[in-house]
Amino acid sequence: MGRTYVAIAIVAGVTLTGVRGIRAHDVQDNERGRRRECSVATLRGDYGIQIQGTRPSGPGGPMESIVGVVIRTYDGRGNFEQIDNVHGSISGTVPDRPGFGTYVVNADCTGVAYLQLPGFAIEERLVIVDNGLELRSATMNPSPVMVTGTHRKIQHN
Repeated sequence: MGRTYVAIAIVAGVTLTGVRGIRAHDVQDNERGRRRECSVATLRGDYGIQIQGTRPSGPGGPMESIVGVVIRTYDGRGNFEQIDNVHGSISGTVPDRPGFGTYVVNADCTGVAYLQLPGFAIEERLVIVDNGLELRSATMNPSPVMVTGTHRKIQHN
């Protein structure tokens, strides 16, 4: 009977240690989540962006794959400017195309960017990660455009 109590005590100790570890970890995550609040000021400075996805190749044209790189400058007040270089599998390359727009950031570090390019507009949904050093984006509108982006803040020396 003594061995049974020892085995139960060991199992209980391991279980409680695991639960304590999980609870402490959950509390730390929750505390970090409460401390981490974002605003438009979270996005300030230059970001290098890599994009990829699909879009219509032209008005009424077939879908094409695209890749591209962008440099976007957020002003910390809800506006941005950018220059992109995009290559479409059908339409070819569009070098050094300027664009501009506005953005909104929620306290939970999600947001929306409204990009105006020559001849059309794009709505992107954003998730801010790593205290604003990185962003993830997905195009929501226009519907046929399915493009994602990975943004990384450029650290100038």
